[in-house]
Formats: sequence, C-alpha cells, structure tokens
Amino acid sequence: MVFIAHLSDFHVGSLSFQEDYLLKSMDTINSMDPDVTIVTGDLTENGYYMEMEKAADYLEIIKSPIMVVPGNHDARHVGDQCFREIIRDRYGTLEIIDNLKIIGLDSSEPDLDYGKVGRAQQAWMEEQLKDASDNGMHKIIALHHHIIPVPRTGRERNVLSDAGDILYSILEKKADIVLSGHKHVAHAWMVEDTAFATAGTVSSLKLRGKDPASFNTVNIDEDYIEIVLNTVDGETNRLVKYENRCR
Repeated sequence: MVFIAHLSDFHVGSLSFQEDYLLKSMDTINSMDPDVTIVTGDLTENGYYMEMEKAADYLEIIKSPIMVVPGNHDARHVGDQCFREIIRDRYGTLEIIDNLKIIGLDSSEPDLDYGKVGRAQQAWMEEQLKDASDNGMHKIIALHHHIIPVPRTGRERNVLSDAGDILYSILEKKADIVLSGHKHVAHAWMVEDTAFATAGTVSSLKLRGKDPASFNTVNIDEDYIEIVLNTVDGETNRLVKYENRCR
C-alpha cells in the first residue's frame, strides 16, 4: 500500500494567507505518516525571495519525503530563480519505494498566469513514464496547472497552452494519476484509466462559495486507488475510487 498527501497553493505573502490553516494541515499530514508528500505550486504570492524563504521554512515541517513543483505565482519577479536556489529544482523525479515513480513538471512561465510544459520537458516526461512502465511502477505526474478544465471555476483562461499534447502523452504512456493545483477547487476526472485530481488551496482564503481550505490524500492498495479531499476542519470526502491496474 502507498499513502500520499497532496497539498497546493499556500500563497505565502498574500493578505489571504492563513498560517494557522497551513500549520494545522501539516500537523494532520504528519500524523497520517504518508510515504510521500506532493506540493503542486503557488507556495508564494509574488515569487519574492523572502516569501520563498518563508515557504521553505514551512516545508521543513513536513516529515515525509517531498516533491515540490512551482506555480505561476512562484515564477513572478524572477521567482523561478529563487525557487531553484531556495526550494529545489523546478522539475525532476522521486522514487521513494520500488513500485512508485513521481514525475514533477514545471508548468510555470515567468510573470505569466497561463502554463506551458514545452517540448523538451514533454519528451523527458515520456521517457520517465516509459521507464516506470518497463519496471512495473505506478506513475504519478505532478504539476501546477490543470490539464483538463475544472468545474465551478468560471471562464477557462489558465489551462496549459500545450494541454492537448501533454494530455495525449500522458494517456498514451498510461500515467496512473495526474496531480495539480492552481484553481483552488478540488475535483477529479477519470479519462480512460488515468485520474486527473486537482487540490484546493490549503492555506488561502481565495475560495469559491462555501469551499473550505483543504488538501488531498491518495491511497493505493493492491486492488484500488482512492483520492480523498481533507478539509482543514477534519472533514473528508471521496473524490474518486477506481481499480488499480498496476498489479
């Protein structure tokens, strides 16, 4: 069994940032003892160096191995350079157990809200997916921008500019799960045999309607994969459960 925590969109430095939400969620995640924690971008509001340093301090609280990718807010004001210096490389892979490969992508573009993966990263992603398949591993993609539009988020304007190409590669290479953030709304789509799950914001008041701050968890066992929304107040709601094809 593999247990994963997925949180996103801290927005450190924003007037809407709620430190107590973030600390409470991180305490909850640590108590869950996940095999890995994935953070899908927008750690900061403006990409400023001091915001990035503060975000890095929060990440130190997480006890599990961690994968972090940048969001569009992190790429503001040369934040892409700060991210690489203070947090870690903007894309890469993480293998924390023999049967799981996490492939982190940088979908941010400097000072722009829309996202792009690009041909070079796409080719690299395809190689990583093939290698994982050849070794019988579960394959998880992590990036900030959503690839499929998210319900209840209004006019679509910030999806990946190369979403069609990236979606094609992901389905052709049979990724198991794609995790993203960006829209502050938790939702899951099933496309063929791949789950596309977005996380809400874990520590911002930039929320739609009555949506609470939240993070997601992913349970992978021998038979099923389940993705669950967890609110900062301790409520849970299953987003999707489907058969585990990598057995």
